[in-house]
Amino acid sequence: MDDIRIRHLTVGPLGTNCFLVSCVKSSETIIIDPGGDSPSIISAIKEDGLTPVMIVLTHGHSDHMASAAELTREFDIDIAMHGDDIETMKKSVEDSPLWGLGDVEYPEVKTLLSAGDKIEFGELEAEVRHTPGHTLGGISIVLGEAVFAGDTLFAGSIGRTDFFGGDMDTLLASVRSELFTLPDDTAVFCGHGPPTTIGGEKANNPYFNGTFG
Repeated sequence: MDDIRIRHLTVGPLGTNCFLVSCVKSSETIIIDPGGDSPSIISAIKEDGLTPVMIVLTHGHSDHMASAAELTREFDIDIAMHGDDIETMKKSVEDSPLWGLGDVEYPEVKTLLSAGDKIEFGELEAEVRHTPGHTLGGISIVLGEAVFAGDTLFAGSIGRTDFFGGDMDTLLASVRSELFTLPDDTAVFCGHGPPTTIGGEKANNPYFNGTFG
């Protein structure tokens, strides 16, 4: 993936993974899941000489979008997310103080994504896959040999399904149909915790290899 640059930041009190994904040739960048610590995100963008063109939210939980409103103003860019998660975001923003996030500003979302949509920046094109189960409108973003899976799939685990819009069977089906169909060497960048690979999760994730429960 010589044409892609990925910078990882751990942000907010819940340790959310925010990714600055850039086209090497143009420096055009999408900001995936800015879940807090906006000064750190802004500093990293300016330090690397990046040109943000869009914020992309894998889902609407406030720990994944707490900085989104501020970043739209700082860089004059829009937010994109799946339309099925607008209500999720409204509820999550209301509940954000309960999770130690304080008061989170509700951002204006101008671009609603659907399965199969393409996100273009610089010379790159990412594909949107609808992966509900953690939330109704959860998405994963496939780019080259990588997928940004939000809270759908973790190293050795999966996202919680006990929140609004969550459903265990739906989540497991999303992983099997939308993620496990990717090549085994695909890098998985998760919403929390370390990265993994599709092949590694097929072999070792207890929710899918028959060892869970």
